[in-house]
Amino acid sequence: MSAIQSVCVYCGSSNNTKEIYRASAKELGTILATNNIKLVYGGAKVGLMGILAESALNNNGYVLGFMTEFLDEYEGANYNITELHVVSTMHERKQKMFENSDAFLILPGGFGTLDEVFEMLTWKQVGLHKKGIFFLNINNYWRPLFDNFVQHM
Repeated sequence: MSAIQSVCVYCGSSNNTKEIYRASAKELGTILATNNIKLVYGGAKVGLMGILAESALNNNGYVLGFMTEFLDEYEGANYNITELHVVSTMHERKQKMFENSDAFLILPGGFGTLDEVFEMLTWKQVGLHKKGIFFLNINNYWRPLFDNFVQHM
């Protein structure tokens, strides 16, 4: 197995986020940058996505973002990152993020985050990839979801 050179981070774009999640996004951006691991993310300038990207950039990290035209109008693309691609569809966005990542880290987020990670989990389940997918269970954010899976799957 080769060394991880790029990590896709799925996380929320809401500015209404607990401080513990904001601090974790900032710390993760620093960790990725100081270890020369490229950050691949959804390209937003707001919420945990914005904090994560800013932290990586402030630590001389490489930040690659993928944003849809629609979401650029809705939440705003971060044009200050190393490389930004504005794409047409959500599927194209997820595909490009997948193609440019060696692994996935999941911070707290909402339905968009769940959509992204569930697609990658499904692709892994059906054998389309063998990349690592890791939930960062900060403050037990993901615990209710996992408990539900254990109970019902």
